[in-house]
Amino acid sequence: MDALRIEIVEVSNEKVVARCPFMMQPDNTLDSFMGSFNSETVASVGSWNLLDMENEYAIGLEISANHIRGESEGTVKATGFPIHKTTMVWEIQITDENDKPICFSRCTTAVNKRIKKNNS
Repeated sequence: MDALRIEIVEVSNEKVVARCPFMMQPDNTLDSFMGSFNSETVASVGSWNLLDMENEYAIGLEISANHIRGESEGTVKATGFPIHKTTMVWEIQITDENDKPICFSRCTTAVNKRIKKNNS
């Protein structure tokens, strides 16, 4: 996250918001890697926030992203909302500085139980 300058702005049980500088492909559209990376970052942070971290962990399971509009500069904001908190399905919208949508994404993270080591 540091290398791509992604800043987590808000984390709650109902929403995660992140911002980062716009990164584009040669055709002036949001780089699909950045759309997916922002989406998975938001979903992962949100999932971890909802877990019992001592006994559970989350790992990315599936992501889909629809890039609907190009942008050429500025900052993008990714806002994610959990739509199912057992399997951790997140809906993420990436917008420009004027809140115009650039990308819609859905990311699922699997919740796994930590295996406790027996120290006997």
